Amino acid sequence: MLPTEEAHDLLALTQELCDRELTGKADAYEARAEFPREVIRTLGRSGLLGLPYPEEVGGAGQPYEVYLQVLETLAGSWLAIAEAVSVHTLACYPVYAHGSERQRKSLPDMLGGELLGAYCLSEPQGGSDAAALTTKATRDGDEWVVSGTKAWITHGRDADFYNLFCRTGEAGPRGISCLLAEAGTPGLEPQKAEKVMGLRSSAPSQIVLDDVRLPSDRLVGAEGGGFGIAMEALDAGRLGIAACAVGLAQAATDYAVAYAREREQFGRPIAEFQGVGFMLADMATQVSAARALLLSAARLKDAGRPFSTEAAKAKLFATDVAMRVTTDAVQVLGGAGYVSDHPAERWFREAKVLQIVEGTNQIQRLVISRALTKG
Repeated sequence: MLPTEEAHDLLALTQELCDRELTGKADAYEARAEFPREVIRTLGRSGLLGLPYPEEVGGAGQPYEVYLQVLETLAGSWLAIAEAVSVHTLACYPVYAHGSERQRKSLPDMLGGELLGAYCLSEPQGGSDAAALTTKATRDGDEWVVSGTKAWITHGRDADFYNLFCRTGEAGPRGISCLLAEAGTPGLEPQKAEKVMGLRSSAPSQIVLDDVRLPSDRLVGAEGGGFGIAMEALDAGRLGIAACAVGLAQAATDYAVAYAREREQFGRPIAEFQGVGFMLADMATQVSAARALLLSAARLKDAGRPFSTEAAKAKLFATDVAMRVTTDAVQVLGGAGYVSDHPAERWFREAKVLQIVEGTNQIQRLVISRALTKG
């Protein structure tokens, strides 16, 4: 249920854009491993890249509850697009929430999609243990000099701006700061795209930082405040990935149901066999439950209440559901589900990454268990 008539219109616009700009294009981009930059730019110009940010900074002023349903709709048509929107929204957060007045002047272009963002936290030896990152930034007069390597960076080869989380002080989270860098900065070197199982049209890459010099005013927020910024952004980003998972699972359910109605064996549609029908019922129920959990967390965020634990629950449950549902969709299609003629094969491969990005589901369980037991 959407909160306003404007939200209904926004979802209708999103579906129209999906039908016109996304439907039927994913397989070709995936086969070429080509990032759909122009599609993202079109969505930005249509107002879909700054939805949860205030209008006064170039956003659309929409509740997170509405933004997440837009992401779900996008994911149902093409997961790589929805994931790109989610990651870009995440990448805009540090400047919006903690940026200087000068840095925030770029927000209209960021939120309008003219500038695409990358969020550089993970490293080759430090993924889940983000507080142990080793990329280092040292002062040299009025500049920061940054050296290290970032890994698994979405938009790594295509971004226009990068949030670089670096060690500027002591070991642990208190020694981490956030720096803002532009594409093309000398020494900032995106590497070749990773060869990935799914989301090949939005494959991540490493970013090598070889004595990158940044003016001192590129520090976002306070020195030593970077880890807090990163965690704030990830709380919201986990809801975005959960929405992507719900959209993917809903698409897989819808496709499996349609196939089961048409596919006949032993003289009748396979949907009429209890073994298949019960599987479809479980798929639909899991998707509804994941959506309800996601929107409950979003409403907490919109109300200004603590939502970190609920975001972890939503990300954990929704992405596990996406994996189960896409697995079952392949099973319903049988041999047809194993070939790329049908999208279920691609959805199955794509679902796996959702259990890993924005904090693995093991990390989500850690977040939830700590919240339960800390006293």
